[in-house]
Amino acid sequence: MRIGISLLLLFSFILPVAGNSPGKVNLDSLDYYLTRQSSFDQIKEERIGKLKVEIETHPGDLRSLYFLYANLYEEYQSYVYDSAYVCVKKLSDISRLLDDHDKIISSAVKMSFCYLSSGMFKEAFDSMDSISVKGCSDATKIDYYTCSARLYYDLADYNNNPDFRKTYEAAGNRIIDSALILLPIESPRFWASLGLKRMKSNDNRGAFDAFSKMIDMRDYSEHELAIATSSIAYLLNLEGKRKEAKQYLIQAAVSDIKSSTKETVALRNLAQMLYEEGDINRSVIYIRQALADASFYNARHRQLEIGYILPIIEGERINTIEKQKDRIMAFFYCISILVVLLFVALYVIWKSLRRLNQAKQAVQEANDALMAVNSRLSEANKIKDEYIGYFFSQNSEFIEKMEMLQKWITRKVIAKQYDDLTNIPPPLNAQKERENLYIHFDRIFLKLFPDFVNKFNELLKPGEQIRLKKDELLSPELRIYALIRLGINDNEKIASFLGYSVNTIYTYKTKIKTKALVSSEELKQKTMEIKSI
Repeated sequence: MRIGISLLLLFSFILPVAGNSPGKVNLDSLDYYLTRQSSFDQIKEERIGKLKVEIETHPGDLRSLYFLYANLYEEYQSYVYDSAYVCVKKLSDISRLLDDHDKIISSAVKMSFCYLSSGMFKEAFDSMDSISVKGCSDATKIDYYTCSARLYYDLADYNNNPDFRKTYEAAGNRIIDSALILLPIESPRFWASLGLKRMKSNDNRGAFDAFSKMIDMRDYSEHELAIATSSIAYLLNLEGKRKEAKQYLIQAAVSDIKSSTKETVALRNLAQMLYEEGDINRSVIYIRQALADASFYNARHRQLEIGYILPIIEGERINTIEKQKDRIMAFFYCISILVVLLFVALYVIWKSLRRLNQAKQAVQEANDALMAVNSRLSEANKIKDEYIGYFFSQNSEFIEKMEMLQKWITRKVIAKQYDDLTNIPPPLNAQKERENLYIHFDRIFLKLFPDFVNKFNELLKPGEQIRLKKDELLSPELRIYALIRLGINDNEKIASFLGYSVNTIYTYKTKIKTKALVSSEELKQKTMEIKSI
């Protein structure tokens, strides 16, 4: 495998299809790279694996750990959202332990980018609004301004309402000016940012010149080349230069493959262009790959965007096959008097029907995948709505109780009844509050997952099922796996919420694993498969 990957890297530099100039690539080049996409991903996985090994060898060196997790984040940034998010959480924790303001802010900016690239615009705006780059390094400020500008640009593209789009793009242009002031003019990032601003300002010629300047510098990564060539393709397409635009889109798609970038739009846009040109077969292949990449990265907005296009392309492919079938039938009736040609025609029809069924099956599979995505999004929204409502209710109750405590203490101090201050009123008892928190959590969770207890017990050995006590909604073990079902896997977070030590959480989990019918990983997977209402 390692020899094959090394040869692939060598060929990527010596083959004519591998040049960075858009004039040197074509659709056959892209098909070549698509067949070898897994090899490029393997190269990235090996880099990731080496970083993880280095992290394990520096358990107490916080500065080294920060540097290693920052590199690991760069690898995951446009590859896998969930892993990038975990890296940012680690960076945030380490920067706080170091008490390094610049690193804390830099980690917060990276978290905002994670939200943005996954299509979580509200969370991204909330995160950016909480950040102040005062006193930070130029590098952190540049990251902040470019991330904030892209947030507005992406929201404009996603919203696509002319009035709102204009407002969002104007806001993004104002913000990116701050980055341009700090960026060195000789850097590719300066010209890429300038090109983006000009493009959003409808200065298409100026944007083309800026992106071309960046490419001419040749001091860029494959990912940066993909962004520049994809942007140039967009500009050329606006001018009606579809042939040139296609060349740049192909280059962008090739660069995305070589850099293992999954959060991308080039392949999707190329598929749509080929569909409009009538190249349905390639269009289907490319749009399916674009959906697979978006799902791999977990980019929600990209999945939705592709979801609008995929049925149209698949439908056109079916129509094409139907037309082929009609022509074959007409030919069959014309030469039916000839027995030999009759059998030939029947064979062709059989082949066409087989392709038609395969196409229908592909459409059905695509629709099933979209329905699964929509189901997960719907479930996530239900959970979010329930717990957000509960959060606001609990905050209100907490504020009322704090006011009650304040008034009670004031009365005692005024009356000089200092000895009574040790006797906190029962409504303000911390242990009771924690018990109420668990009761509320259990009720909301069981409202969302009414069959959770029964379904979880089905995963345990006969005689090992969890029996709830009278008036008990969830036992401690069930409550741990309820949090896991909600997506909370960090043992420290679970322990903090339940008021246990991390060792206690491990003990509960170990106890359940010994009772389970399946392995530890299967138990977690099957717990996540328990459906909500």
